[in-house]
Amino acid sequence: MDLKRKEIEYLVGDFVFLKVSSWKNILRFGWKGKLSPMFIGQYRILKRVGRVAYQLKLPPELDWIYDMFYVSMLRQYRSNPEHIVSTKEIEVKLDLTFEEEPVQVLDHDVKVLKRKSIPLVKVLWRNHSFEEAT
Repeated sequence: MDLKRKEIEYLVGDFVFLKVSSWKNILRFGWKGKLSPMFIGQYRILKRVGRVAYQLKLPPELDWIYDMFYVSMLRQYRSNPEHIVSTKEIEVKLDLTFEEEPVQVLDHDVKVLKRKSIPLVKVLWRNHSFEEAT
């Protein structure tokens, strides 16, 4: 018995997020590097395959990806209307990338180190809330 591992089970019809951080060199969903998303989705579970794998209903733009995933690649989706972002709204390109557009500069600051000063800017991005400003 492994005390550090918890058994995760999903039901057919549940919605889940799909982990994509391990696909960094294969697909790019948005930003490159540490700002790229770790999960995409929400995708419906079509069926359970064995004890630890699930088949997902993927959208047509991901039809070239095999639709069976190990349970560790999934995260439960808890319904929240703020999570839904239309791919038309963010203009996803054929290679599944999109460009962020700054809307407004919210704050200016200067980070002072020992030998240099670094100017910092807090920016509000299109299709993001005020809390997601970077």
